[in-house]
Amino acid sequence: MTTTFNVPDMTCGHCEKSVRSALGEALPGAAVTVDLDAKRVTVEGDAARAEEAIRDAGYTPEKAA
Repeated sequence: MTTTFNVPDMTCGHCEKSVRSALGEALPGAAVTVDLDAKRVTVEGDAARAEEAIRDAGYTPEKAA
């Protein structure tokens, strides 16, 4: 299952690295795509776990429509 989140407060390369790291710990081996310009993160795996990991990293993910 692939889920895309809008992460409006992901604004720089450091933010991207933090989000990737959090998702890597929560969902080892999951494919993660980050579009920093669009402030979107797409991740394979458990959507609830991914959302929680992004929140725990200090960001506010919103599931994209």
